[in-house]
Amino acid sequence: MMEVHAAKRRPARRGMFILPSLFTAGTIGAGFYAIMQSLQGSPVEPHHFDYAAIAIGLAIPFDGLDGRIARMTNTASDFGRELDSLADVITFGVAPSILAYSWGFRMLPPTMDPMLRHKLMQIGAVVCFLFLICGACRLARFNTSSDAKPKNPGRPDRKYFVGMPIPAAAGVIAASVHYFLGMPVFSAPVAIVWTLVIALVGFLMVSTWRFWSGKEITLTGRHPFQLLVLIGAAVSVILLFSQVLLFIIAFGYMFSGLLARAAYSWSLRHRRQIKPRDSVTGTSIGSV
Repeated sequence: MMEVHAAKRRPARRGMFILPSLFTAGTIGAGFYAIMQSLQGSPVEPHHFDYAAIAIGLAIPFDGLDGRIARMTNTASDFGRELDSLADVITFGVAPSILAYSWGFRMLPPTMDPMLRHKLMQIGAVVCFLFLICGACRLARFNTSSDAKPKNPGRPDRKYFVGMPIPAAAGVIAASVHYFLGMPVFSAPVAIVWTLVIALVGFLMVSTWRFWSGKEITLTGRHPFQLLVLIGAAVSVILLFSQVLLFIIAFGYMFSGLLARAAYSWSLRHRRQIKPRDSVTGTSIGSV
């Protein structure tokens, strides 16, 4: 009788492995849709750029859910991890780099100085390519390092990412495009600022600075329903004011890594300045 029940349970068990892969497939689909929309965008139809940004933004929670579902259902596998990495390269590497170039450089007006326009497009193509390379390197480091430590360690009771995660980096690009509702860049100064933003995000991905991971937030605590209500309320507010709030969240997360690094450097310098004073004070007390 027990063997009959076990045989009945096995197919359901094997079927559970498909569930995380479905979320990963959704991530890949969002990335493909974002690429297609980025190629169709133009000053006359800027909504295509906005659709591409929204697709990348929607793929971020999908990317977080597939791993959590795999752990909750105990269906994590090497195949799932490899598929997830490939999905991240497509959706958070290729798609945002194409969107960043198409939106920020390809649509510069022909009335601009031809030499300046040509140079900006060339520099933009290189920077967007570097963003893609940095994202791929960030994923490779994450997959090969079992217990990486940030250069500026934080609180021991919290978990941190080493370097800015690639979904958050893609979120900065998507949030910027969505903030302007897809209306492409038309001036050289804005294109230069956009170049610096992309370069900064790429650098943060390959840096060894700490970024908050949020892994301590779980639904298995004492009050999971209250947490669900808070998450639902937050999502509702974000959907209502997505244009501004997503921009603030994306850049706030990016600058949190910069501020954490600056604060750690300041505290380290402060401790180094105090140590010589302590040693001098200790010597003078001992001599007395």
